[in-house]
Amino acid sequence: MKSKQEFLGGYRRMVAIRRLEEKSAELYQQGKIGGFLHLYIGQEAVAVGMAAAITKRDHVITAYRDHGVAYSVGMPAKIILAEMLGKATGCSGGKGGSMHLVDPKLNFWGGHAIVGSHLPLAAGIATSLQYQKLDGVVVCMFGDGATNIGYFHEALNLSKVWKLPVVWLCENNSYGMGTAVDRASAVHSMCQKAEGYGMANACVDGMDLEAVYNGVSNAAAQARSGAGPFFLEVQTYRFRGHSMGDPERYRTAEEIKHWQDGDPITALRKAIVAKHKGTEAELDALDREVDDEVAAAVQFAEESPEPADAALWQHVYSESPNGRA
Repeated sequence: MKSKQEFLGGYRRMVAIRRLEEKSAELYQQGKIGGFLHLYIGQEAVAVGMAAAITKRDHVITAYRDHGVAYSVGMPAKIILAEMLGKATGCSGGKGGSMHLVDPKLNFWGGHAIVGSHLPLAAGIATSLQYQKLDGVVVCMFGDGATNIGYFHEALNLSKVWKLPVVWLCENNSYGMGTAVDRASAVHSMCQKAEGYGMANACVDGMDLEAVYNGVSNAAAQARSGAGPFFLEVQTYRFRGHSMGDPERYRTAEEIKHWQDGDPITALRKAIVAKHKGTEAELDALDREVDDEVAAAVQFAEESPEPADAALWQHVYSESPNGRA
């Protein structure tokens, strides 16, 4: 990212994710969103920086804190909210909900609710790209907690053995649910875990949009070159609890405030004015654009129809070419 317009675009997308998540929390509290809801507030720079650093021929897969990632790769806010409200106009017809946002047309493969389960899928997508000799990489995003899961080690090992084009992007937000990293992991530096597989790795500031962009750009370039996978740790922080039902007894108000003082949106706004010749008026105008976008998305989602009864039987089995299940 170099130009003023690129930074303004990044700012707009980060603010949109923040407003979308805040509105999602309101809708959840009103009983309009069911199930679980995991907010991305505080981590916006990670998804936006990642998406800006890759191309349309690349693929992205993530875990259940997926709203911000889906928006960053091009899923409209209205489609995201419609899915979370269980409406027929959602990306999965209202059947997936908050944790299962997906759109193959965007090369976005989810949204996965089981911790670590999507890492082998990322290796599989990368194997397909390699087999077909396609010039694409897979960015697989996961939390620090997933690094203690068996899937993590199996997927990293095979990706290194086969030199798969994968960027393993670990969003280290310091907690796996309510358990701090230093209480659950013998190794506190996530990127150090890549050393066990002889994998190139780096750690960047996940609260800094430009740092994430540069980190993912470098990682994707290596994976695309045929040199094999790259492990990138981004150190970030979620300002809200693990999910909407989290009482947050495991961390202090002082700790949260410390991270909020480094809010990635506020920091980027200041940097745009100080370094990139942006103005407060331009930024305020983007804020208003986002407010209008999110308001329209809420209206679209609330006015969208419920899935038809017949939809219950659709997509249960995959149709084979001869028409049989």
